[in-house]
Amino acid sequence: MYPITMDKRLLDILCCPVSKTPVKLMNRTQLDALNREIAQHMVKTTAGVEVQSALAAGLITTDGKLIYRIDDDIPVMLADEAVATTQFASFPS
Repeated sequence: MYPITMDKRLLDILCCPVSKTPVKLMNRTQLDALNREIAQHMVKTTAGVEVQSALAAGLITTDGKLIYRIDDDIPVMLADEAVATTQFASFPS
């Protein structure tokens, strides 16, 4: 399913619901790194729930702190379902 494209106008208005930081599409390196961690049962949402399945695509805040999944081309911008990159020893920028 990757690479995904998203209307630039939509990306320009989307932002993190908590910090109001703009978001951008995750690149392949970031997505692969996240999915490797998910496969090892090492990823939790900000609500503390383990992420069960790999992401086909995602958005990351421009400061690189939070990830939001994209399901069926629809960004899921729910604060409780975000993934904080601080839970990883190192996350590609």
